[in-house]
Amino acid sequence: MIRTAICEDEANTRAYLAALIRAQPYDCEILEYASAEECLANSAAPDLLFLDIGLQPPGEGSCKGLGKGADEGLGKDLVQGSGGGAGEGLNGMALAHRLRERHPAARPAKVPVIIFVTGYEQYVFDAFDVGAFHYLLKPVDEEKFAAVFARAAEELLLAEKNAPRPRALTLRIANTSRTVPFDAIRYIESSGHKAVLHLGDGALTCYAKLGDLEQELQDQFFRIHKGYLVNLAYVTGYSRSEVTISDGQTLLLSKYKYRDFVKAYLRFLKQGAGL
Repeated sequence: MIRTAICEDEANTRAYLAALIRAQPYDCEILEYASAEECLANSAAPDLLFLDIGLQPPGEGSCKGLGKGADEGLGKDLVQGSGGGAGEGLNGMALAHRLRERHPAARPAKVPVIIFVTGYEQYVFDAFDVGAFHYLLKPVDEEKFAAVFARAAEELLLAEKNAPRPRALTLRIANTSRTVPFDAIRYIESSGHKAVLHLGDGALTCYAKLGDLEQELQDQFFRIHKGYLVNLAYVTGYSRSEVTISDGQTLLLSKYKYRDFVKAYLRFLKQGAGL
């Protein structure tokens, strides 16, 4: 399902865009916002956002219905928007900047694909300063909309295919299977014929050999002792005899494992890995 949002202060335009989205051959969830404030109030980023460049703050008049040339005085204000907190007074361009700040590409949060909808052709070039995917001129043509939507959907599908999938460990516990993401495991402790996975919210015990888990969890985990397998992403410090993890716990570090552990940990840090 494509999580689609429309941020447009004109109710009739929102309704028209929503109808066009429903006409597309894709399964879509549609969210509608009448202002930047409403859009920013939802912390979850949409997959696809149709955004009005000339978005007006709630209660303010609009010059969108005026004749050609009526927007000459908008200039910098239209492109940059006003200040304000929590989205107050932001136009579409400024809202796009705010969304990029909230969901920068450097973080794993999803960055929305933005398609600007505008009646001002002279401002479409500014759209690409915020990494907009495309733009549509009002009145929006149905065929043009369908073509742009299809390209955006293809872009989303490609991004999903290329996105790294979280690595996880599937365990058999009693008569059920449970999948645990690698990043949720702080360390694993050997306990007889069982292994105890220490998670952030408790512990999970299963029948497994630490040696077998070591092979499956290599690269992100390291066997620091015959009784411990530690997630390198949680390591915050070490000495010749102990490894400290993020919650303050210390685990025994075998003197025979010390050199190899240091090499593995430094290699892990160099790769930029971590939580």
